[in-house]
Amino acid sequence: MRFSPFLALALGVGAAGAAGGWWAMHGRSGESETAAQDGKLEGQLAEAGINTRERSAIEALVRSYILEHPEVLPEAMEKLQARETEARLAPVRGAIETPFPGALLGNPAGKLTLVEFTDFSCTYCRSSVADVEALVRDNPDLRVVVRQLPIIAPESEPAARMGLAAAAQGKYAAFHKAMFSGERPNSASIAAAAGAAGVDRAAAAAFTQQPGVHQELERNLGFARQLGINGTPAWSVGGKLMTGAVGREALQQAVSAARKG
Repeated sequence: MRFSPFLALALGVGAAGAAGGWWAMHGRSGESETAAQDGKLEGQLAEAGINTRERSAIEALVRSYILEHPEVLPEAMEKLQARETEARLAPVRGAIETPFPGALLGNPAGKLTLVEFTDFSCTYCRSSVADVEALVRDNPDLRVVVRQLPIIAPESEPAARMGLAAAAQGKYAAFHKAMFSGERPNSASIAAAAGAAGVDRAAAAAFTQQPGVHQELERNLGFARQLGINGTPAWSVGGKLMTGAVGREALQQAVSAARKG
């Protein structure tokens, strides 16, 4: 029966239509992607021996299905956006998983890497500290690469610079905890966190002005732009990117999936 290939390709036609709409909302950069998808679909139809009339029947079937089951569209768009994010992440994954020296939590030699983009002024980052601590406790093979992304407040950058100075002295984890358990970043709270972490403040003050510190912060901002990150916290593990205070369970699920992968 010739209608069987229609069913096999129906989702492909529907996905191409949905993809075209999504890319259209994202400007001219999506036009080449849509064209490529259309070309691939045309090739699949030709290989299946489906002509224009039969394609019209497929499109009518898909349209009818979508109208009867509109709930599939958000799921399809979510998967499409996840694929696009993974494609953007792949070229820089190795770079973002390479920490600024010492800016680590968990097992420094862990075989599984979780990347967190954080801002010491971020309330949601603060609320995620306990989640990360639990994750580290429950996953001895996990190392957490912390990337400073000071985007929320003017005080975020001096706190981030001190965090990198603490990392250089092997005191990052202690500074991270002290900074998030104290007041929001200001000159007093940054100094207090550095003191609590045992940071040599004179050496740190000089270190924060080094070009490498500025380059690290600029690099992290560049990663954020490339990955479409516009807020903190943001997370990457196993080729998956998540944004927001997603919670302990979601983080553990992503870590477990990365371990299996």
